[in-house]
Amino acid sequence: MIGKVCRRGTDVRRLLGYLRPYRARVALAISLLLCGAALEMVGPWLTQIAIDRALPEGDYKLLWVLVGTYLAALVASFALDYAQGLLTTWLGQRVMYDLRVELFTHLQTLSLRYFDRNPVGRLMTRVTGDVEVLNELFSSGAVTVFGDLFTLFFILAAMLAMDWRLSLVTFSVLPFVFLAAFVFRSLVRNAYREIRVRVARINAFLQERITGMRVIHLFGREADTGLRFERVNRDHLDMQLRSITYYAAFFPVIEVLTAVSLALILWYGGGEATQGTVTVGVIAAFLQYARRFFRPIQDLSEKYNLLQGAMASSERIFGLLDTRPEIEDDPHPLHLPADGRGEIEFRGVWFRYAAPHAAAPVVSRQSSVSSPETAGPATGDWRPETGAGGGGGEWVLRGVSFRAAPGERVAIVGATGAGKSTIINLLMRFYEPQAGEILFDGIPIRRVPLAELRARIGLVLQDVFLFSEDARFNLSLGRPDIDETRIRRAAERIGADPFIRRLPGGYDQPLGERGLSLSVGERQLVSFARALAFDPMVLVLDEATSSVDAELEAQIDRALSELMSGRTSLVIAHRLSTVVHADQILVLHHGEVRERGTHAELLKLGGLYSQLYELQFIRAA
Repeated sequence: MIGKVCRRGTDVRRLLGYLRPYRARVALAISLLLCGAALEMVGPWLTQIAIDRALPEGDYKLLWVLVGTYLAALVASFALDYAQGLLTTWLGQRVMYDLRVELFTHLQTLSLRYFDRNPVGRLMTRVTGDVEVLNELFSSGAVTVFGDLFTLFFILAAMLAMDWRLSLVTFSVLPFVFLAAFVFRSLVRNAYREIRVRVARINAFLQERITGMRVIHLFGREADTGLRFERVNRDHLDMQLRSITYYAAFFPVIEVLTAVSLALILWYGGGEATQGTVTVGVIAAFLQYARRFFRPIQDLSEKYNLLQGAMASSERIFGLLDTRPEIEDDPHPLHLPADGRGEIEFRGVWFRYAAPHAAAPVVSRQSSVSSPETAGPATGDWRPETGAGGGGGEWVLRGVSFRAAPGERVAIVGATGAGKSTIINLLMRFYEPQAGEILFDGIPIRRVPLAELRARIGLVLQDVFLFSEDARFNLSLGRPDIDETRIRRAAERIGADPFIRRLPGGYDQPLGERGLSLSVGERQLVSFARALAFDPMVLVLDEATSSVDAELEAQIDRALSELMSGRTSLVIAHRLSTVVHADQILVLHHGEVRERGTHAELLKLGGLYSQLYELQFIRAA
């Protein structure tokens, strides 16, 4: 419990820290609220003077002065409320802007493993819904709460100054007000938390189902999906209705207690007035002050629940912001040579998709092991004691070692799940190996800044991702040094220029979400042209031609022959027709390099590669 309170206190301080750049405007908003609270005292005070002095004495001059003062106070109160509303809303929008930028910037630094564990809909809820809750806090809670507190303090002082006995009678209902507020806060706090959880579930459900709408239509699961969404939505509706029920009960209770307080003022004040100890003007002022006194209490109860909702959202937001990237730049980096050659080398790489907090593998150093596949990350030899220690899953790569010389075309083949794509993930440093070392031009990539490493590598995946912007942006991704000439030359060399020109807007034509306005083969060609436009030193193709027909594959092969000239290339493919001309072919099996050589050498060997070749070509014939 103490730890929870301390964490919330820390979260509050962090939230208020976002107001620090705007401290001058915050101070101005508080000043406006202070002045507005003071003006709340003017009306009842003027009423008391009018009833007790101006009217009994027939002093119409004083009465007109009181009326003029009251109207001036109303105008000033309107101006202060208007300025304060604009200012607090501006503060909320600025804080929301800063927080969303910080969240999105931080999301881009996180490792892929984080996105593997967290649905897109949940992350979108953090950046949109949770930040919007904090906007409400800063716009109508964090600053305006001072106005309510100032109003309560001023009314309390004014009532005690007028008549302390009548004040005690008025405040006799406060214990019941605080009890009602306490019960209301506890109920609504839990309901609000549940609502935020259900909003995240709805967003995650919608994102997944809308993305997979083709599959839903293909298998005729519209009715079932609708029923599932109805259950998720109904769960959210029930929690909303529950919270509305709490609000519907709380505010009438406060109104009843306010009415009781007014009745007590009339009962006690009337009795005192008949005895001449209290004036009618004081009673009238107390009636107005009492109404104004209970209104800030209602507002504070609402703002407390707003604060609770903001705390729940801030916990999730700060949990995201406090998530550290698993892969970060080395504090003492090594830089790649400016005139690099593009040499790639794997040395005894072991890897599994284990959670970062999983127990470290139990290892032993064996001097008898000397093969390159088991070379350790530094010195000595390294082998895990078991295939899956520490609950971290099976090993995907087991002591993989190979070298791709500058300008060499290396193909990696093997059955599904052999570890081919994992090699690419490690080379791009999307993940880090548990043991072993990967070198780029003789420098361990673990020591190379991520941006510098990835700038040297062009990656084309089987699942092409295109943005909904125009073709020009999808080829350059907005990089300023890739000009129009470079974009068109890349498209022409890869064969994408003809169909791009045929688009209604040419290179200015938006391609739609994920490029759905293009065919599968055309999207693949755009991805090739994009890789060429970035002019990488190393080219990596991960099943890049598996989704194209024979004609397009031949067109791509012709472009790639020119593109790969003078570049180091890693080609991962199921279709062996795309790798028969490779300088070196690696055959992966259960995470190990079982065979290596040229196409002719591996066929002559009669091993795994020969079996794969026979399955794909001879039996197909």
